[in-house]
Amino acid sequence: MSGGCLRRRAQSFFFALRGIRQLVMREPNARFHAVAATAVAALGLWLHISPVGLAVLALAIGLVFAAEAGNTALEALADRLAPDPHPLVEVAKDVAAAGVLLAAVAAAAAGLAILGPPLLRRLGL
Repeated sequence: MSGGCLRRRAQSFFFALRGIRQLVMREPNARFHAVAATAVAALGLWLHISPVGLAVLALAIGLVFAAEAGNTALEALADRLAPDPHPLVEVAKDVAAAGVLLAAVAAAAAGLAILGPPLLRRLGL
Protein backbone atom coordinates (compact mmCIF):
# COMPACT_ATOMS: atom_id res chain seq x y z
CA MET A 1 0.00 0.00 0.00
CA SER A 2 1.24 3.44 -0.80
CA GLY A 3 1.63 6.15 1.81
CA GLY A 4 -1.34 8.05 0.38
CA CYS A 5 -3.59 5.01 0.65
CA LEU A 6 -2.55 4.38 4.26
CA ARG A 7 -3.12 8.04 5.08
CA ARG A 8 -6.64 7.90 3.60
CA ARG A 9 -7.41 4.73 5.58
CA ALA A 10 -6.16 6.33 8.79
CA GLN A 11 -8.17 9.43 8.04
CA SER A 12 -11.34 7.40 7.46
CA PHE A 13 -10.88 5.73 10.85
CA PHE A 14 -10.36 9.16 12.42
CA PHE A 15 -13.64 10.40 10.90
CA ALA A 16 -15.48 7.28 12.09
CA LEU A 17 -14.11 7.65 15.62
CA ARG A 18 -15.10 11.30 15.57
CA GLY A 19 -18.60 10.22 14.53
CA ILE A 20 -18.79 7.79 17.46
CA ARG A 21 -17.72 10.57 19.80
CA GLN A 22 -20.35 12.91 18.35
CA LEU A 23 -23.00 10.20 18.64
CA VAL A 24 -22.28 9.56 22.31
CA MET A 25 -21.84 13.24 23.19
CA ARG A 26 -24.97 14.51 21.35
CA GLU A 27 -27.45 11.72 21.90
CA PRO A 28 -28.73 10.80 25.37
CA ASN A 29 -30.11 7.54 23.97
CA ALA A 30 -26.63 6.58 22.74
CA ARG A 31 -25.27 7.17 26.25
CA PHE A 32 -28.03 4.96 27.64
CA HIS A 33 -27.14 2.28 25.08
CA ALA A 34 -23.47 2.56 26.08
CA VAL A 35 -24.31 2.01 29.74
CA ALA A 36 -26.61 -0.90 28.90
CA ALA A 37 -23.98 -2.44 26.60
CA THR A 38 -21.35 -2.21 29.32
CA ALA A 39 -23.69 -3.84 31.82
CA VAL A 40 -24.60 -6.63 29.38
CA ALA A 41 -20.93 -7.29 28.56
CA ALA A 42 -19.99 -7.37 32.25
CA LEU A 43 -22.90 -9.68 33.03
CA GLY A 44 -21.98 -11.96 30.14
CA LEU A 45 -18.40 -12.24 31.38
CA TRP A 46 -19.50 -12.76 35.01
CA LEU A 47 -21.85 -15.54 33.90
CA HIS A 48 -19.11 -17.13 31.75
CA ILE A 49 -21.27 -17.01 28.63
CA SER A 50 -19.89 -19.03 25.72
CA PRO A 51 -17.88 -17.29 23.02
CA VAL A 52 -20.80 -17.76 20.61
CA GLY A 53 -23.20 -16.19 23.13
CA LEU A 54 -20.83 -13.27 23.62
CA ALA A 55 -20.55 -12.87 19.86
CA VAL A 56 -24.35 -12.75 19.51
CA LEU A 57 -24.51 -10.14 22.27
CA ALA A 58 -21.76 -8.11 20.56
CA LEU A 59 -23.64 -8.23 17.26
CA ALA A 60 -26.87 -7.18 18.95
CA ILE A 61 -25.11 -4.28 20.66
CA GLY A 62 -23.48 -3.27 17.38
CA LEU A 63 -26.86 -3.39 15.62
CA VAL A 64 -28.38 -1.02 18.16
CA PHE A 65 -25.47 1.43 17.88
CA ALA A 66 -25.55 1.26 14.08
CA ALA A 67 -29.29 1.98 14.08
CA GLU A 68 -28.80 4.85 16.53
CA ALA A 69 -26.02 6.27 14.36
CA GLY A 70 -28.18 6.07 11.24
CA ASN A 71 -31.08 7.70 13.06
CA THR A 72 -28.87 10.51 14.36
CA ALA A 73 -27.33 11.10 10.92
CA LEU A 74 -30.73 11.19 9.25
CA GLU A 75 -32.11 13.61 11.84
CA ALA A 76 -29.12 15.96 11.50
CA LEU A 77 -29.34 15.95 7.73
CA ALA A 78 -33.12 16.41 7.74
CA ASP A 79 -32.89 19.30 10.19
CA ARG A 80 -30.30 20.98 7.96
CA LEU A 81 -32.17 20.46 4.71
CA ALA A 82 -35.69 21.06 6.01
CA PRO A 83 -35.58 23.22 9.14
CA ASP A 84 -39.32 23.89 8.91
CA PRO A 85 -41.72 21.07 9.79
CA HIS A 86 -42.64 18.89 6.84
CA PRO A 87 -44.76 15.72 6.84
CA LEU A 88 -42.23 13.69 4.82
CA VAL A 89 -39.37 14.70 7.12
CA GLU A 90 -41.53 13.65 10.07
CA VAL A 91 -42.11 10.26 8.42
CA ALA A 92 -38.39 9.81 7.77
CA LYS A 93 -37.49 10.68 11.37
CA ASP A 94 -40.22 8.43 12.79
CA VAL A 95 -39.19 5.48 10.63
CA ALA A 96 -35.52 5.93 11.55
CA ALA A 97 -36.48 6.04 15.23
CA ALA A 98 -38.56 2.90 14.70
CA GLY A 99 -35.42 1.22 13.35
CA VAL A 100 -33.63 1.96 16.60
CA LEU A 101 -36.56 0.65 18.62
CA LEU A 102 -36.75 -2.56 16.57
CA ALA A 103 -33.00 -3.12 16.96
CA ALA A 104 -33.22 -2.48 20.71
CA VAL A 105 -36.13 -4.91 21.12
CA ALA A 106 -34.26 -7.58 19.15
CA ALA A 107 -31.12 -6.97 21.25
CA ALA A 108 -33.13 -7.20 24.47
CA ALA A 109 -34.68 -10.48 23.31
CA ALA A 110 -31.24 -11.88 22.46
CA GLY A 111 -29.91 -10.68 25.80
CA LEU A 112 -32.74 -12.30 27.72
CA ALA A 113 -32.37 -15.57 25.82
CA ILE A 114 -28.62 -15.73 26.36
CA LEU A 115 -28.26 -14.19 29.82
CA GLY A 116 -31.57 -15.12 31.42
CA PRO A 117 -31.15 -18.84 32.08
CA PRO A 118 -27.58 -18.67 33.46
CA LEU A 119 -28.50 -15.64 35.58
CA LEU A 120 -31.49 -17.43 37.05
CA ARG A 121 -29.30 -20.45 37.82
CA ARG A 122 -26.65 -18.24 39.41
CA LEU A 123 -29.32 -16.60 41.58
CA GLY A 124 -30.70 -20.00 42.54
CA LEU A 125 -34.10 -19.41 40.97
